[in-house]
Amino acid sequence: MISPIPLRDVPTGNIFRKGDVFVLFGELFGRGYANGLINEAKKSGMTIVGITVGRRDENNALRALTNEELAIAEENLGGRIINVPLMAGFDLDAPAGEPTPTDLLGGMTLKSWQEDKLDWAHIDKCREVGVARFRNSVARVMSELDGLIPDGANAFFAHTMAGGIPKVKVFLAIANRIYKGRGERFMSSRALLDSDLGKLILMNFDEVTANTFQYLIEGSAAIRARLEKSGGQVRYTAYGYHGTEILIDGQYQWQTYSNYTQGQAKMRLEQVAEAAWAQGIKATVYNCPEIRTNSSDIFVGVELSLFPLLLALTKENGGDWAEAQWQACRPLLQEGVTLEDLLQKIETYNTSEVMAGYRNFAAWPMDNSEALADRMIGTSEEITQMHHDRKELVVGHLSALVLEGTGPLMFYETSHPAGPVLWLNHDIIARQLNLMHAQ
Repeated sequence: MISPIPLRDVPTGNIFRKGDVFVLFGELFGRGYANGLINEAKKSGMTIVGITVGRRDENNALRALTNEELAIAEENLGGRIINVPLMAGFDLDAPAGEPTPTDLLGGMTLKSWQEDKLDWAHIDKCREVGVARFRNSVARVMSELDGLIPDGANAFFAHTMAGGIPKVKVFLAIANRIYKGRGERFMSSRALLDSDLGKLILMNFDEVTANTFQYLIEGSAAIRARLEKSGGQVRYTAYGYHGTEILIDGQYQWQTYSNYTQGQAKMRLEQVAEAAWAQGIKATVYNCPEIRTNSSDIFVGVELSLFPLLLALTKENGGDWAEAQWQACRPLLQEGVTLEDLLQKIETYNTSEVMAGYRNFAAWPMDNSEALADRMIGTSEEITQMHHDRKELVVGHLSALVLEGTGPLMFYETSHPAGPVLWLNHDIIARQLNLMHAQ
């Protein structure tokens, strides 16, 4: 990918209707990007089918949902869930009676982890076990799903799997220094990536974030062939992240959060879509804007690029509704602090020499640096202190707006997608929101 490929026009086409099936390939937890797609699918009358990642028992063995858990999950989804555990990654897999990768990491400490070595031959065996488990489960899911999609129907497969950090105590301490540390607590992200621990994490990211999209496309081949033969169409989407264009110095410019450890896996996800597209399969990765979620809170500073969305709402002719969003944010700030003050601090941050050096698309994802940590984490803390309540932030309101805007953009563009990888930048998000609220 040489440069971002932005979606510039708000899509309006829709091939999906009552009798078609929307398949969520990833379990729905709380509120996130997937809710927007599900809402649009329901509006179009589609049947909603989901899966589960399963649960772990007291021995870490993977199991299906209990009847009670299944009922709660189906109510949350608003559809049927195929109760076959599809937990991605291999961090808790191993040949019978042998240690898992997570077991191997258990002895690492904050003092030793950079020198600790892993048995890569054994890791490869664990990965093989995990991949085989996952693909076998995909086959079981597709066998059951086949009976739920009638001939001639359209199918929309939405991939939502991401992540893959093994649950080991030492990583929490490392992450706090890499993503939150500055000064004496600063730690280089390159130190993590060059360690055996980091290499294992990157391998697991690939499996969870990217390879599962490939397994989905391959595993649904028979369903796709049957539907297309009988007059239906099949679409695949996935959620990417590869930076976002936001307003900087009055112009939409690409910027990103650094260091984004999952970046390599997100690019592999794009490559899966490109390979499928070359074979005539309509698979599209939508690179979405930064938002604040429970899972993103560890990445201090990722939220800073959200604030210019307010400027985009106004620039894209949002009128009274855009002004209402500004007014909704003002009471969240400390007395004597204006929203204009906050946005000027963000502008100063984005136009600084340090941050300009990280707007290098070809070098993405870049490592962190002490200068970056000082500027980004420091600005994040200053912005937070401008609020009345650390739990009630402007970015919470803006994150909800981004979620609201991306759902219809992805859903309607997927009817006739322009390509395998598209960016949803602040301009198109603002235009979509303004159109929705002008009606």
